[in-house]
Amino acid sequence: MPEGDALYRFAEKVRRPLLGKVILAARSHGPGPVPAVEKIVGQAVTEVRSTGKNLLISFDNGLALRGHLRMYGTWHVYRPGDPWTKPEREARLVLEVDDAVVVNFSAPVIELIEQRSLGYHVPISNLGPDLLDDAFDLDEAVRRMRHPSRELLTIGDAVMDQRAVAGIGNIWKHECLFHARINPWRRVSELTDDELRLIFGKAQALLRASVGKENALGLTRRPTMYAYMRGGQPCRRCRTRLRAVPQGVDIRHTAWCPKCQPVVEGQLEPPRSRISRPLSVEQQETTQRRSGPH
Repeated sequence: MPEGDALYRFAEKVRRPLLGKVILAARSHGPGPVPAVEKIVGQAVTEVRSTGKNLLISFDNGLALRGHLRMYGTWHVYRPGDPWTKPEREARLVLEVDDAVVVNFSAPVIELIEQRSLGYHVPISNLGPDLLDDAFDLDEAVRRMRHPSRELLTIGDAVMDQRAVAGIGNIWKHECLFHARINPWRRVSELTDDELRLIFGKAQALLRASVGKENALGLTRRPTMYAYMRGGQPCRRCRTRLRAVPQGVDIRHTAWCPKCQPVVEGQLEPPRSRISRPLSVEQQETTQRRSGPH
């Protein structure tokens, strides 16, 4: 699933051709509910932004489009008359302005709502602090993570809960826990506030690096993957073989380094690894797809 950094880049991509432009034509198709996009024809785009894993496009008549990509959705931009690189049958939303055509392919969620209701719209209002927001509230993220519903969750599951903190998916779960040297099977209740701040701080720095923003790690490009999709391979830091086993309700494989992210006294013992040799990229991608969206 595209994560917070991917949605940030999609927003940048879509903002350039749309911001300030009048929508000349709009159409939307199923499956699922089809928004009444004829209401935005003739309206100017006033804002394009991402929040967590959502992309929001606002118009001067007070309406806003929300798109959530889940596993396979994507946004494309074309010049009028240019051929599309995906089949038209996969188009969920098409927006035309004078010099561009913006197309959303395969997103399961495209909805039109009133801008003023976003603060009460559950998919947006329930989100935790956005890691890519320059005003990211670290203390609020820690407070939300301390909610009783999360205290018995493993941190590998809890850190992807968008109601606690928005923007982390399966990729950055792996990487922020690796950089924080936290074992994914430690329960939230076992972690100190300082350890939670460390995890969120690493996640914020990694996501900001991924989109080219100033970050605490001093990175200037998309970070190297140390754990994600590397089960059974040697650790890039210490050369210990990474373990990987299914975790959480969607049983995705979580990979970690037993030396860099050690088991600590009293924590939940990770399941025994079933990986005796490195999985190919194709095998690991198949495992992730079968687990479904998060």
